[in-house]
Amino acid sequence: MQFRSLGLGAMLLAALAGPASAQIKAHVFKVGIGLSEDHPQAKALKFFAEQLAAKSGGKMTARVFASGALGNDISMTSALRGGTLEMTVPDSSTLVSLVKPFGVINLPLTFNNEKEADALLDGPFGQKLLATLPDKGLIGLGFWENGFRHVTNSRRPVQRAEDITGLKLRVIQSPLFLDTFNTLGANATPMPFTELYTAMEQSAVDGQENPAATILSSKFYEVQKHMVLSRHMYSAWVLLMSKKTWDSLSTDEKKTVQDAAREATLFERKTIRAFSETALTELKKAGMQITELPAAEQAKMRTKLQPVLAKFSKEFGEDITAEMNAELAKVRGAAK
Repeated sequence: MQFRSLGLGAMLLAALAGPASAQIKAHVFKVGIGLSEDHPQAKALKFFAEQLAAKSGGKMTARVFASGALGNDISMTSALRGGTLEMTVPDSSTLVSLVKPFGVINLPLTFNNEKEADALLDGPFGQKLLATLPDKGLIGLGFWENGFRHVTNSRRPVQRAEDITGLKLRVIQSPLFLDTFNTLGANATPMPFTELYTAMEQSAVDGQENPAATILSSKFYEVQKHMVLSRHMYSAWVLLMSKKTWDSLSTDEKKTVQDAAREATLFERKTIRAFSETALTELKKAGMQITELPAAEQAKMRTKLQPVLAKFSKEFGEDITAEMNAELAKVRGAAK
């Protein structure tokens, strides 16, 4: 799908853009994503495209290729580094192979709520992570919310930590995700997201783990019966641009991209949170049986996962893990 048309509001903004747009040339950025075009991520990219067009006097825009049309997170991130694709929005875990400290975001049971995540990722800690990307051929334009992850499966309800034992669960192609679920007793199976629906449909795996918005928009309820609100990890996306593309832009063009990206970041978080609130109701209507993991059972998970936390805190960097925890402590202190 392509987003080039400007609404009335956007045309008014374009008219006001005036002189600045004279320093801007025509650009169409290809943006590849793995999720469907009705997912909040795709809607936020449409908003980004509209903002980009409005702020550039109609000269800059974005063309979005959804549902894995251009590959998965790993292959599209590689394409950005090679300069054959302009933009993508992968899960932050995809970047761990390039910059290990990105892994700390996914350490299990780290965040208590979304506001903590916003404060950490928009603050000095998050900006420090983004500043490591140019050396890898990438430009980080902001952190977008994927959300707290939950487990679904086709075999049985999960009401205790032990109920995960024996389930064959697809996970992101990441050692942290693999170790986390293997430690919880599951048979963790790495697999690209684009292959997941078919794998569940054919019972190659029993289930998976993702935020509610993804579970609904990907129609996993068609092939999954049970869902538990496990909130075992917080998941963030990173809005990325190819450094080769970035380096070809003028100062005004870069500012236009950054301004549009910031507005799209705020829009994305608001949109996905609203969508996630209604997603559980929609999933229940679609026939999924949803259980809540009690606090005592989540505490059991935390105890089981201590070796994983210790291992990956060291793997990603003990200094960066300590820095993240210190920043979170500040955030929590300020919230009281």
